[in-house]
Amino acid sequence: MDTQLNIWEVFTQSKPGQPYRHAGSVHASDRQMALQNARDSYTRRGETSGLWVVRAEDIAATTLEDNPSFFEPNDDKIYRLPSFYTMPEGAKNI
Repeated sequence: MDTQLNIWEVFTQSKPGQPYRHAGSVHASDRQMALQNARDSYTRRGETSGLWVVRAEDIAATTLEDNPSFFEPNDDKIYRLPSFYTMPEGAKNI
């Protein structure tokens, strides 16, 4: 019998406007407790300006078995690759 609380994934933001990055996970019974546990575990040094918590069971992800069929349609769109375009002579910072 599992006696631990729900697992919540924690994402932190180092500065306003920066992307959130996965920091780890915490156990908690609800959203408020997850935020408090994440704060206590991942923001002790004052380098975090934002915090997200998401129940691990609410995250949808692909599996290794899904990968070939799930990502296959993208193979025929070569125009999405930078190698499809030729770089204009003299162009900078593109």
